[in-house]
Amino acid sequence: MDILVLNCGSSSIKFQFIQMETQTVLADGIVECIGEDISLFTYKSEVYTKKKREMVIEDHEKGMQLILESLIDPMHGVIKNFDEIDAVGHRLVHAGEHYSNSVIINNEVIRVMKECISLAPLHNPANIMGVEAVKKILPNIPQCGTFDTAFHQTMPSRAYLYALPLDYYTEKKIRRYGFHGTSHKYVSRKAAEYLGMDIHNLKIITCHLGNGASITAIKNGESVDTSMGFTPLEGLMMGTRCGDLDPAIPIYMQQNLGMSVDEVNTVLNKKSGMLGLSHLSNDMRQIEEEILERKNPLAIQAFETYAYRIKKYIGSYSAAMNGVDVIVFTGGVGENMAILRELVCDDLDWMGIILDKKENDQFAPGILNLTGEGSKVKILKVPTNEELMIAIDTVELLNS
Repeated sequence: MDILVLNCGSSSIKFQFIQMETQTVLADGIVECIGEDISLFTYKSEVYTKKKREMVIEDHEKGMQLILESLIDPMHGVIKNFDEIDAVGHRLVHAGEHYSNSVIINNEVIRVMKECISLAPLHNPANIMGVEAVKKILPNIPQCGTFDTAFHQTMPSRAYLYALPLDYYTEKKIRRYGFHGTSHKYVSRKAAEYLGMDIHNLKIITCHLGNGASITAIKNGESVDTSMGFTPLEGLMMGTRCGDLDPAIPIYMQQNLGMSVDEVNTVLNKKSGMLGLSHLSNDMRQIEEEILERKNPLAIQAFETYAYRIKKYIGSYSAAMNGVDVIVFTGGVGENMAILRELVCDDLDWMGIILDKKENDQFAPGILNLTGEGSKVKILKVPTNEELMIAIDTVELLNS
């Protein structure tokens, strides 16, 4: 099967066209700045790269047309006609409590996405626009969706409930939803496959560390707890997000610092985290350079705080699952920042967690086994691939 995977944002469409028999990406790219004065389009295949061509792209339908025309282009395309697209798989964000697995998109799914717009006001409308654009241009091709929140719907109530009056949950659906579910699902499966073990017999902690960051406790193949909550703001310290903090702080900022709701929201989401503490950057490559080459004290302090938060979650999730068999590092930071993995695993030998520092310092592609001698817990670096997970789920749905 050949699957077109789409990730539709409010003004962008990322895409990959994947040949599933060999799991090969035949073409990929991005449409950017949709609806703005100048839009950008990047298309890449094995034999051709078209970089950020400037044009006017009025809406998501025009963006989809551009992607599809590139796929069948006589000179640079990878298919002869649209009949070679077996299905379209969408990265979707929020379906509330409705779905715990990927779904074939129909009118009911679209209704649910519209119902959940208040839970993801930036993402769900864009996801719907992407679905509608494909439906208009390729009406006979099935569309499937993988929700970012779906994998975490297996959490028990003790993990997803907040200690608010229960009516806030039962009537307003205020609860922990969790995000990055597609990534956590993919890397946990790949880790079990790599180790030659049955995921249904494993306790895995997956650390998705990028500009956004989250940790998930996965027991017997199911998410039983995760660090992001009602929104992606909760949990770990991130690139620009604050993560966990005293809920009275935003109230204090408004009552005593004269800040508006929008100003507080901007600080917590866009000016905090690594950027806020380091006074430098949310880019961990720059932070690493400041630490190793300049011994910048603010960068070191921010970095230690970042790692400490991860370490605390590993400890708490190990307690919640009565142990841990595998720890997985993934995401742009988790995969590429050796000094972070070392600091996180440091002083966890009492839990049977021992890192092989020599292996950890390698920058080899693919999965790396970072488990040290005598470690009772396997430690892996597993590159994430959310697009492939969406494509796999799409094929499974069509075959069933």
